[in-house]
Amino acid sequence: MNKYQSKVLLSTSAGIALENMDIMFLSFSLSSMIATFGISSTAAGWIATITNLGMLVGGIFFGLMADKYGRVKVFSYTVILFSIASLLMFFASNIYLVYLFRFIAGIGAGGEYGACMSLISESFSKKQLGRAASTAGIGAQVGAALAAILASIIIPLFGWRMLYVVGVLPVLMVLFIRRDLREPAAFAKAQEQGRSAKLRDLFATKSFAWQTIGLSLMVTVQIAGYFGLMNWLPSIMQTQLGLSVSGSSLWMVCTILGMSLGMFTFGTVMDKIGPRKAFAIFLICSALSVYLLVMAHSQLTLVAAAVIVGYFINGMYGGYGAVISSLYPTEIRATANNFIMNLGRAVGGFSAIIIGFLMDRYNLTAVILFLSGIYVISLLVLLTIPGIKTLQAVADSPVELEELS
Repeated sequence: MNKYQSKVLLSTSAGIALENMDIMFLSFSLSSMIATFGISSTAAGWIATITNLGMLVGGIFFGLMADKYGRVKVFSYTVILFSIASLLMFFASNIYLVYLFRFIAGIGAGGEYGACMSLISESFSKKQLGRAASTAGIGAQVGAALAAILASIIIPLFGWRMLYVVGVLPVLMVLFIRRDLREPAAFAKAQEQGRSAKLRDLFATKSFAWQTIGLSLMVTVQIAGYFGLMNWLPSIMQTQLGLSVSGSSLWMVCTILGMSLGMFTFGTVMDKIGPRKAFAIFLICSALSVYLLVMAHSQLTLVAAAVIVGYFINGMYGGYGAVISSLYPTEIRATANNFIMNLGRAVGGFSAIIIGFLMDRYNLTAVILFLSGIYVISLLVLLTIPGIKTLQAVADSPVELEELS
């Protein structure tokens, strides 16, 4: 990387980290909110759902804005929006204000992803894109770890409201972003030619429509697997297998470590062998590795399983931004990233409900079969997307790749 590329990667990684930190605050403050407002678990569950819906709305709106007015500008505005919404949580006096403020935070958080990935894709060569996007994706895991650390310190001393005050700090990052980053040349060229983004462009032809739908399905599986692993499996391990991981902290740390290593490795693998082969390998390994959780019969084997499963199931996360950015033209790139990723988030988030249903009526094996099955479905979808086949053909032809770069 040159100096400017380092600034781009640092800024986008930090933005994604702080966005995920703010979103993950909910996981650590939910029980305190239930006690404060005297609400049911169902009412509390709607907080996350409403946040995801806000992310879908923000993804579409800010994606179009980033394609029209600029990646850096919209990146800055989305950071400001979710930071202010986080601060407003301090003043929430009832659950309906919580719904409102988390919906607004979701709008800002959902809009950021497309601007970040478009900025990366237009600042790095195609040979670097997988590693760059995956490195930025690791920021999400850093954000989750930050949320866990801050929650453990702040909530016992100052209460859950003060935790969200910390969420306003990303605004300071905007000053750094606006000072050091400029709009990519590819975006400036598209603006000069007067090309503008429209949501229907994602479905302009039958092939393009299936590409958008297929990638959305794959991201839905990605998010569903992530929520399944992070939200439910620690509880399943402890209750059904009689294992104890103190406060689930050891599980979380090992899983996040595995996920981060997986993302960094996946980016390198994708740059070397192409996206179709890389995704196929990781999807197959994801479908198989979840069975390790059934075989875990001690704390040591549980931790080992957490690292391996986390490595494969979330290793692909950063790769989606690289693939989407490569498959869609400059004038619709941010919109495509935001629409596909946030639709996947909104739908994939319901996996927690499905796993809860399976837990109530069946056993651990049923949950594992469900998780394994969705990765097989994602693999089948991958093999039918024409654009990914084309990218693979380019990756298999070093001369052509060099010319495109």
